[in-house]
Amino acid sequence: MSNLDLMQLIKDKVKSLKAYQVENVDCAIKLHANENSFPPPPEILKLFEDVFKATELNRYPDPDCRPLKQTLSKRLGVAPENLAIGNGSDELIQILLQVFCDPEDTVGFPDPTFAMYAIIAQGMGLKSQIHPLDDQWDFKAEPFLETLEASGVRIAFLSYPNNPTGNCFSASEVQKVIENFSGIVVVDEAYYDFARKTFLSELPRHNNLVILRSLSKIGLAALRVGYAVADPVIIDQIDKIRLPYNSNSLSQNMTDRLLNHFAPVQQQIDKLLMERDRMIDALSKFRQLTVYPSDANFVLFRVEQDSAALFKRLMDQDILIRDLDSHPRLKNCLRVTIGTPEENQAFLEQMAQIIK
Repeated sequence: MSNLDLMQLIKDKVKSLKAYQVENVDCAIKLHANENSFPPPPEILKLFEDVFKATELNRYPDPDCRPLKQTLSKRLGVAPENLAIGNGSDELIQILLQVFCDPEDTVGFPDPTFAMYAIIAQGMGLKSQIHPLDDQWDFKAEPFLETLEASGVRIAFLSYPNNPTGNCFSASEVQKVIENFSGIVVVDEAYYDFARKTFLSELPRHNNLVILRSLSKIGLAALRVGYAVADPVIIDQIDKIRLPYNSNSLSQNMTDRLLNHFAPVQQQIDKLLMERDRMIDALSKFRQLTVYPSDANFVLFRVEQDSAALFKRLMDQDILIRDLDSHPRLKNCLRVTIGTPEENQAFLEQMAQIIK
């Protein structure tokens, strides 16, 4: 029988980490995770049933995701050789860091931004160099580039639109970063379907550019499908590190089927965009709130006083949103996902009751 001191065997850098905590509160209205609150349309569910029946669960999935890549190739106007499929875009972030960074190398990104850039980097023994966003949650390329170059950054991430602030950075400033940075620029377009702004057309001119996209925000969060679009040289390196069968058959085939029958999903997206405008307008009427513009499927707002109290009172009413107060730049800030009209109305009614 072995009784080892396991903590002595674990790397110091791993022991210093904290596990990423995801809210798992059983609230009736969940507006905290930037998911699509609408269930799949009936016609899409029927397609998924057909996929399930046709999937050989006893066989390994296609390791190269060929049908899905073909579909994405047609939709995006790129070659299949420009595509890599991930188990969510988080996996692709990790693989890109494995491809381009040695231990103790530095990763760069603005702040505040998507937390997983720093979390994944730290877990891999990498350093993070942040560049503070201005009061409008934007940045200027020149000082940002100076920060990257001075710190020897190998790879920089730009969330576009930015999570958790919701805005798209100035396109001209992002363009300058792509053109002038001596390393890899990853433009994370996870919320592209709500912004319709992209740097995809820049790929042929800039082989240091990687575009990330996700299917999680438009209704397939449970399937964990993300993809990267990049120069074939970069895709080849990703495929060297990507584990075989990283994307399961159901995820591949259901995503492929949905993308080929996208109209019902686009109708949901259009409804969410109208609801986003309604939510921003309604929240802006509360004088105690500062509401920030959004190009995504969520809205960031700051309360005058204790955001934790507001967060708790909403939870008491079975409504879960995201409390961001722990970030130094986001004191008293909360983020609410755009839900169904009924969910949004319930949220706004409770806000009116709480903020009088």
